[in-house]
Amino acid sequence: MSATTLSGEMASKFARLALTHVMREYPNKLDHVLSGPLDLKEPRDLHPVFFGSFDWHSCVHGYWLLATVVRLFPDIREAREIEKLFDTQLTPSKIEAEVDYLDQPLRGTFERPYGWAWLLMLAAELSRHESTNARERSEALQPLAAAFTDCFLAFLPKATYPTRVGTHFNSSFAVTLAFEYAEVANNNALRTLLVQKARDWYSKDSDCQAWEPGGDDFLSPALMEAECMRRVLDEDDFSRWLDRFLPQLGVREPITLFQPATVSDRSDGKIAHLDGLNLSRAWCWRSIAASWPASDPRRSIALDTAEVHLAASMPHVAGDYMGEHWLATFALLALIKPGA
Repeated sequence: MSATTLSGEMASKFARLALTHVMREYPNKLDHVLSGPLDLKEPRDLHPVFFGSFDWHSCVHGYWLLATVVRLFPDIREAREIEKLFDTQLTPSKIEAEVDYLDQPLRGTFERPYGWAWLLMLAAELSRHESTNARERSEALQPLAAAFTDCFLAFLPKATYPTRVGTHFNSSFAVTLAFEYAEVANNNALRTLLVQKARDWYSKDSDCQAWEPGGDDFLSPALMEAECMRRVLDEDDFSRWLDRFLPQLGVREPITLFQPATVSDRSDGKIAHLDGLNLSRAWCWRSIAASWPASDPRRSIALDTAEVHLAASMPHVAGDYMGEHWLATFALLALIKPGA
């Protein structure tokens, strides 16, 4: 089976991986500020829904993975287990507890912006489901989606500068995911702010040198910025912007963007990020390639490069828990067709 093809078999594999960790409470890496001794609680008590998968954001995008594959492949053998999980976990009372957590002092930067964006992606995905149960789950999640929408609306106007790292704090990744939610939810206020912020941050960037990867990157700062701008600009504006930002793509420069990262130790949680880098680069390359006509030689270069990156890291989506609790999400991003 081609690593570049999302089949029912592959969707089932991804679902099985996510089901093994979204309810696994330990080990657990909390993003948690203690204001007093009463804040010393178990992960499950702090986060009744998203307590598994090593950390809160990985649990959220584990749910996104499950929701996505069961929509695209409703007959996979894990479908019933996924539905049971959602019925148990995505309830109004449990979501209310997640919202209440955000309302406590010193939690304004909780999961900013990566977890915020993934929660909105989950909300966008659930809104695409059509069954009565699915609509109820989507409605149950809305208070949390509204809370994180408010977080973006409050934060972005004061975010003078973007964060350009290749990890969770990357601004362009957050804008990309939040923008998808704004489109699906028809939230014009959020959409307008995201577009304006991306233009303010990135519109004058040119001749990117792409000094990457860093030692624990799972995102390409250069390609993620390009994918962000592809989302928020119209086709002609994006074409002109990309020609300025990465003018040498047709001759495979900067060369580092075309070479998969080497992962020396997949049991090291930070070094294992580099498998995610290969997968997220493949996602970006495929998305950007879709903006070019078949006659553009950059299109085949981009698709070939995506293939090479997928081949480097798809075999390692499962194996060590340091990668296993999240890598399938990025593999799915790379494999689903735009608009699916």
